[in-house]
Amino acid sequence: MRVEFAGSERRVIDGPFAETKELIAGYWVWQVKSMDEAIEWVKRIPNPMGEESVVEIRPIGEIDDFGEIVTPELRARGARLREQVEGV
Repeated sequence: MRVEFAGSERRVIDGPFAETKELIAGYWVWQVKSMDEAIEWVKRIPNPMGEESVVEIRPIGEIDDFGEIVTPELRARGARLREQVEGV
């Protein structure tokens, strides 16, 4: 999902960028209950580029989102990686 800005207007758009040259790096990470809640948050942010710009919304999956495919071994490996990252 993306939210397009045009002055004070906000428009929700499905789909990714057509070309990577349109992408400007930067991101926020929010923990929300639904895509609708994420859209409502994005509609409240300042317009990033002034007149016209687009903010893309992408979900981030957590290990529990993958169900039974995540074996106990994979969970243990993920826990070890998390410990290493947090220890840095």
